[in-house]
Amino acid sequence: MPQKSDVDLDTLLDELDGSTKDEFESKPSVEEWSDDFDVSDLPIQARKWIQVPDVVAVVSDLKNSTHLGTGKHAASTASIYQAATGGTVSVYNRFGADFIAIQGDGAFALFWGERRYERAMCAGITVKTFSARHLIPRLEKKWETHAEEHPTGFKVGIASGRVLVKRVGTPRNLTEQEPVWAGTPVNFATKAAQQADRHELIVAGSVWDHIEKNDFLTLSCPCSGGPSANLWKDVVVDKIPESNVERVGRLLESTWCVVHGDEYVSSILNLEKNREDVTEARALLQRQMLSNSLMVKARETRQNLRNRRRGLQR
Repeated sequence: MPQKSDVDLDTLLDELDGSTKDEFESKPSVEEWSDDFDVSDLPIQARKWIQVPDVVAVVSDLKNSTHLGTGKHAASTASIYQAATGGTVSVYNRFGADFIAIQGDGAFALFWGERRYERAMCAGITVKTFSARHLIPRLEKKWETHAEEHPTGFKVGIASGRVLVKRVGTPRNLTEQEPVWAGTPVNFATKAAQQADRHELIVAGSVWDHIEKNDFLTLSCPCSGGPSANLWKDVVVDKIPESNVERVGRLLESTWCVVHGDEYVSSILNLEKNREDVTEARALLQRQMLSNSLMVKARETRQNLRNRRRGLQR
């Protein structure tokens, strides 16, 4: 016989209602982050949050993951998840992610501080390169029929913005505590990843604003007839609300080039932006951006919002 429960439902709901009432009747304290901010140092104090002004979130989502275990032994399914999720976490670690969390069949990483956009972009592109060039070809070779019926591969989304963070859970029990990231970056990056197809990466509007003038990220390498200004495509992230200009973003299908990838990653991480071989391609990209009325309007709105926030912060 099942054991008798010692949970008093009415008492529990009354306690929750009381804590909710207290929370809504007074504002919690919010402290600005410092340069030595570390998630492991977050207090589990109920009324204190840390505000990080700009965080870049990278979300990796595995397409058709619900079918991965179909017709396979448990050990095979476990092996696929280990290779996929473990590989993604390794990439995030290698590019210095400040926080990593596993979400079901994927993982997300947060980057803040110096070179956050550069580290995040390199990590996101590397995940899709690993997926397209190594992970999925090996999976398809081993489970060919299954791969044809349920094609899989990582979809990546990247977004940025302000977050509030604190640890929640059971006091004095670290195994029952997790940081909560209140804000749009993880949410919007997740929506971007969901909309992408396998081996594709979608960046939200403010991320594109930051990388738009980086030749190593926005223009193709000299291989295959390059350099070209057609590396990225316009995209509207449908699941981001229409009122939010972050939904106007860009989509990348290409992976790191076998010849130039390592060189470009090093240049990006060293904060280099200009290439000598892309004068015409760069001019064409600038004309394309200026002629795209939707992109221009969204960029202007984002800039006005940033200026307004800076004014409030002063």
